[in-house]
Amino acid sequence: MTEPPHDTFPVLERSGAPRPWRHRQGLVQLGLLALTLLAPLLAHLLGEAYYVNLATRIVLVAMAGVGLNLALGYGGMISFGHAAYFGVGGYAAGISAYHAFDGSLLMGLPGSDDMLVIWLVALLACGLLALVIGAVSLRTGGVYFIMITLAFAQMVYYFANSWPSYGGQDGLPIYLRNGLPMVDSQDPLSFFLICFALLLLAMAITSRLMASRFGAALTMARLNETRLATAGISPYPIRLTAFVISAMITGLAGALYADLNGFVSPAMLSWHMSGELMVIVILGGVGRLYGPLAGAIVYVLMETLLGGLTEYWQFFLGLVLLGVVLFARQGVIGWLAGGEPHG
Repeated sequence: MTEPPHDTFPVLERSGAPRPWRHRQGLVQLGLLALTLLAPLLAHLLGEAYYVNLATRIVLVAMAGVGLNLALGYGGMISFGHAAYFGVGGYAAGISAYHAFDGSLLMGLPGSDDMLVIWLVALLACGLLALVIGAVSLRTGGVYFIMITLAFAQMVYYFANSWPSYGGQDGLPIYLRNGLPMVDSQDPLSFFLICFALLLLAMAITSRLMASRFGAALTMARLNETRLATAGISPYPIRLTAFVISAMITGLAGALYADLNGFVSPAMLSWHMSGELMVIVILGGVGRLYGPLAGAIVYVLMETLLGGLTEYWQFFLGLVLLGVVLFARQGVIGWLAGGEPHG
């Protein structure tokens, strides 16, 4: 049997006695959540809507990273095509809002500007797409898995590029942000709180999954699939289930991201976006529950602060990423919190 992942919400061992590094990890995780929540609240009080939206972007990129981390960090599935789900989620929001705005029908059904409906559509669309892609790609491994996921993502990207009904390469504007019952989604702080709550939900689902028997099986599939098979459990459906859930989380983040920007375009489907998500997970800590949040904070702040000084800000990002790979293999979270190595 393998240990359940060390990076879950509870900070105590089953015996009830905390280890020193777990106490430190809990403080770091609490500090990250407090920073993510309090910074936009302060910006709102100061009337700085830009910084509230910046915090919202961090939260949404982190949520997309949480989805990728489930496949990459916990499942060992190096997917270079998660931008497909991020973009499909975005197009679900954009297309539904488009038909709701002009009153036209989509496949005989009216569009909707209700976030709950859009989230459901995004989850189903990304789940079905991931089921198809995963069913094919998970029959391979290593570099072949990476290239197949990338190939599928590029197919979706070029399809969106050549879809003139919804803007093609120019993208599709969302003229009015989709709404949520009893919530003013137009208010930057309210929208941030919606996204923050969904990020916490995505992290809680991941934590719960990895603390369950399913999580133990997924971990063993990553470490030694032969040993898992000899225990009577087929690794394939375990991995496929994790892959689909991973895609659905990333797709939900994409739907919210399109609402934040008021725009969706094929850029959300590009392999560059897949690369950004992978960089964020590696920066924060692969296989660490709070890794995507830490990575998103570092990435977005570097892009914002250094991008305002030079167009070559990625050079400095590369240096930071190189330092993480060489000297902090567990990412920012591992560097700050310490703890046992993952896996």
